[in-house]
Amino acid sequence: MSTRKALALSFLDRYSGLVLHTVSSMVVARLLTPGEIGVYSVTMVLLGFVATFRDLGAGQYLVQHKELTPDRIRATWSVQFGLGIFLALVVLLAAWPAAGFYNEPRMVEIMAVLALNFAITPFLAFPYAWLAREMKFGTIAVIRFIGSVVHASAAIGLAWIGQGPVSLAWANALTTVAGIATVWLIARPPMMHWLPTLRGIREVVSFGGKLTLSSLLNTLAGGAPELFLGKVQSMVESGHFSRAQGLVTMFQRLVMDAVNAVALPYFAKQNRESRDLGGALLVAMELVTGVGWAFFAGIALLAFPAIQILYGGQWGEAVDPARWLALACALGIPASICYSPLIATGAASDTLKITFVSTVLYLIATFVGASVNLVVLSQCLVVSVAISGFLWLRLTRARITFPFAALLKVWLKSFAVAAGAAAAPLAVMLEFGWRSQEILLTMTLAIPGGLIGFIAMAWLTNHQVWIEACKALRRKGPA
Repeated sequence: MSTRKALALSFLDRYSGLVLHTVSSMVVARLLTPGEIGVYSVTMVLLGFVATFRDLGAGQYLVQHKELTPDRIRATWSVQFGLGIFLALVVLLAAWPAAGFYNEPRMVEIMAVLALNFAITPFLAFPYAWLAREMKFGTIAVIRFIGSVVHASAAIGLAWIGQGPVSLAWANALTTVAGIATVWLIARPPMMHWLPTLRGIREVVSFGGKLTLSSLLNTLAGGAPELFLGKVQSMVESGHFSRAQGLVTMFQRLVMDAVNAVALPYFAKQNRESRDLGGALLVAMELVTGVGWAFFAGIALLAFPAIQILYGGQWGEAVDPARWLALACALGIPASICYSPLIATGAASDTLKITFVSTVLYLIATFVGASVNLVVLSQCLVVSVAISGFLWLRLTRARITFPFAALLKVWLKSFAVAAGAAAAPLAVMLEFGWRSQEILLTMTLAIPGGLIGFIAMAWLTNHQVWIEACKALRRKGPA
């Protein structure tokens, strides 16, 4: 499968999932209170640390290994299955201490349901990794779409009948069940060796250990704000931060998840074939910053009407943090693009070091900011992300050759595109006010205007976004 086709299927998968997730979030945000969502958010952050050990990188091992033998496949399954059962028990036993620490008994039921999810996840993760290795992104898209439908339906239905925050936990578990059923019904992979073995486990764990530790550090950094807020402030503040973060991380679900699904196999192939990684990196940088910076400019400007439409009037305190978090995410895009090509070159140790330093900076910023309020917390995170981004780019330039002038040119073009996209929304907000109650009118004027500005500047600068769009249109044209 070509890289463009793989990306197209990956984007289609993520877009459909994002639509369903957005709709369900809009409904659930009106059915559950900030405190209820805060309880679930804090629980998920806590379990996020456990989830990083879900398979110790076994899935990535299966995807990237040049030659798979029955022993290697069995070793991969053994790691995933063993960890699934072990982590399920850990989560179950930790439920009562965690609930006592936060003085929140509802966490026990949530963690019990999620423990079940840990136990059954290997039956989906194992064949899913095989499908990714074989570049069967169409099948993966079907599996994920069905899971998204099940998640949205379960979350809304259970919240509607008054099940509270555990509704979201059951939605996760039922999504996994749906994925497992879909794999076995339409896409059972060949060469599945289900009998566990000890042979080859060390090789699997050795490969994935550093990646897992990096993932753990990223999870710690990403979840620290809600954990600190839940303890230092209250679950309400944690809930507001969760909604603000949920708004800005739409880009992660909309673009980066789709890109990352294809990026590691793509850059690994480029590296194996001794092709120009620097040139490929610059193309990826231009594409993602062009879309990402425009997106976050729009979020920063339209945070108030966006939150009002998506989540309702009870989430007003999330508006100002969302604006600062949008800036932080924009500054973090270049660093996020560097990860896959660095791993493809074998720089796992170096990426682990940078991840550790970035995590320390993020935790310091979180501790300082969470002790004050949500806005100061978000501002501190901007500073932390900016410093970390510099470190990631310095490491990337040391491992992958590309002209710094070319990188600056890419950034200038993307900045121009973002400025074009921001022009109309800025004019609208200045005219109607930053918290105008004319919500539908402001969005009706701002979004089409921003899209026109985005397209115009992409054309004027001959941005990579424009180039790829023209290629796609030519392929759809008459033969």
